[in-house]
Amino acid sequence: MTLASPGCGLPVTFAVPRRPSEVAPPGVGQPVGFAGVTAAYSSGKLPTSPPEAPARPTPGSAGAVVDAASATDAAPVTDTVRSADSVPTAPAEPRSGRGRRLPTGRLIDLLVGLAFLLGAFWVTGRGWLDVHGRLLGSRPDDQGFNEWMLAYAAHAVIHLENPFFTTLQNAPEGVNLMSNVGIQLPGIVLTPVTLLGGAPLSYLVLITLNLAGTAFTWYWVLSRHLVGSRPAAVVGGLFCAFAPAMVTHSNGHPHITAQWLVPFLVWRVVRLTRSGSPVRDGLVLGVLVAAQFFISVEILFLVALGALLATVAHLVLRPRQTLRIAPRALGVLAIAGGLVLLVTAYPLWMQFAGPQHRIGHPGDPDVYTLRLRSFVAYATESIGGGPDSAVGLAPNTTEQASFFGWPVVVLAAAAVAALRRELAVRVLAVVALVSGVLALGSTLSWGPEKSDIPAPFVLLRGLPIVDAMVIARFALITTVALGLLFALAVARLDGLAARTPQVAAPLRLLTAAALVGALLPMLPTPLPAKGRVSVPQFVASGEWRHHVADGRTLVPVPVHNMTSINWGSAALTGFAVPQGYFLGPTSPTDDTGRWGTLPRPTALLLTAVGAGARPPTVSAAERKQAVADVRWWRADAVVLPKHAHETELKTFLDACFGPGQRVRDVWLWDVRPLTR
Repeated sequence: MTLASPGCGLPVTFAVPRRPSEVAPPGVGQPVGFAGVTAAYSSGKLPTSPPEAPARPTPGSAGAVVDAASATDAAPVTDTVRSADSVPTAPAEPRSGRGRRLPTGRLIDLLVGLAFLLGAFWVTGRGWLDVHGRLLGSRPDDQGFNEWMLAYAAHAVIHLENPFFTTLQNAPEGVNLMSNVGIQLPGIVLTPVTLLGGAPLSYLVLITLNLAGTAFTWYWVLSRHLVGSRPAAVVGGLFCAFAPAMVTHSNGHPHITAQWLVPFLVWRVVRLTRSGSPVRDGLVLGVLVAAQFFISVEILFLVALGALLATVAHLVLRPRQTLRIAPRALGVLAIAGGLVLLVTAYPLWMQFAGPQHRIGHPGDPDVYTLRLRSFVAYATESIGGGPDSAVGLAPNTTEQASFFGWPVVVLAAAAVAALRRELAVRVLAVVALVSGVLALGSTLSWGPEKSDIPAPFVLLRGLPIVDAMVIARFALITTVALGLLFALAVARLDGLAARTPQVAAPLRLLTAAALVGALLPMLPTPLPAKGRVSVPQFVASGEWRHHVADGRTLVPVPVHNMTSINWGSAALTGFAVPQGYFLGPTSPTDDTGRWGTLPRPTALLLTAVGAGARPPTVSAAERKQAVADVRWWRADAVVLPKHAHETELKTFLDACFGPGQRVRDVWLWDVRPLTR
């Protein structure tokens, strides 16, 4: 997430394995090992002759995965770490009988993937105990909104409707889905699941696979293309997918946790430093960027920002090298950018100039910031945390994007100090530090009390796009930078252990102990779950189809944002609903962002009657307004479910629209004679 961008390339930070034909024989043209480099720097000079050729590692050993080299300023980073793919392995022996045994590497990959999937189920398991009866996490409204989005995506696929704008929520004005959480691509992919099992099932599938998929794709890219060590890749994938930033956003934000393409974006941007076909590389990168655009524009923006930070850091540290590779990188990025612009032109117009678009995020941006102490504290849903561990240090339970704990911070500092000669390490350290500081907002505040010390973010306030960001989410960049840093450190230690068998066992044991001690308190506990308000059988069974035409509005009583969302989701958005849960403009003449819309007068009256705040009597003016409002909503039916003030609400509606009729478990008023 932090090192790739459609608009700026990271010149060199990781080792990109070369093709087998490009790999020199051991000892010829290869960099010296970790110990040799360390000794050389200690003495003030590098070795003048290559070391003696080491014995060829056996297949499957650590030495077969990680080369005996460490990237330093004196050795090009791209030549220092080999991929497991570049090392020949013995063919798998056939089983007795039918079939063949899986190669060892693939078996390891399978086991790692299963472990990540089990970890994801550990986090989301309480929701799976009752898919349609429970809400997962601490943000039920956010889950309800995303379930509606998944339901609408399936509806749009079946009816070939616009996936970027709809009037099926906030009828009749509609909702600009590009100004909200689009998740168009996941919604389309999950359409069969949504149609067969409903939006709650699709939501749980998405939120679970986001964690497992992000972990595994980081593991895959790290082990094949960036560090070449499976143990290091496991650590990197575990950190990037199960750190507090991902787990807390699993409380209702699947668009934030859907980062399974980000590792491939990082890999393709790193490839900008290598020779090859610019057209092919540009097209592949463009496809990945466009796909991420339709998953989460917000994550794509953070990817671009992380890449910009990394590029600037690289330019400062290696200006000549950066400028030397810039022409090819810019050419590839131009091709990628052209493809992305072609694919995303209409949705971009919709987001920034289409109907119901908004500018900025509601409220003061500094409300959504982190505190300095949050980086050394533990999140609410971490093993080392608890209900009060994050109070005052983050905006809410979903925005705890730091909360690494002291051990992780100390371990990261130690890794940077030990590997400070490596360019990749220094770049990652800069990215982690700067993004972490940005997440603090306009002031540097240690604890809950806000200080008056200005922070660098004050320079960015008010900038386009930045003003629509939740500031705490800049720490998502920090999370990935630290995950990659730990992967690099483990790869170096793994390689050192492979080259020094006499200390391999204690070195690996010490590494494992340090990682467990640092990471275990930060790892997640299961997300909470609670029962959801049931949807009337009138809606869930499809009975509504006999009373509401496709695209027309069903008005739930009282008119409540989340009632509209939940009923619409249960019906797979087969009918429109008034109001809703979304971000939109303040008014037709003011496109400043705000939550929801202003309720109609009749909606306010129904809310008051439902709360027992006024009697159910109706004046002539109120009756006239009620008719005008159902016409505004383009309603076919007004529906009253079981309610604590059901008698009063029915009396009010009878006075407005005539006697209601009992249909299944609701009272229904057919208002089609008034609205058509």
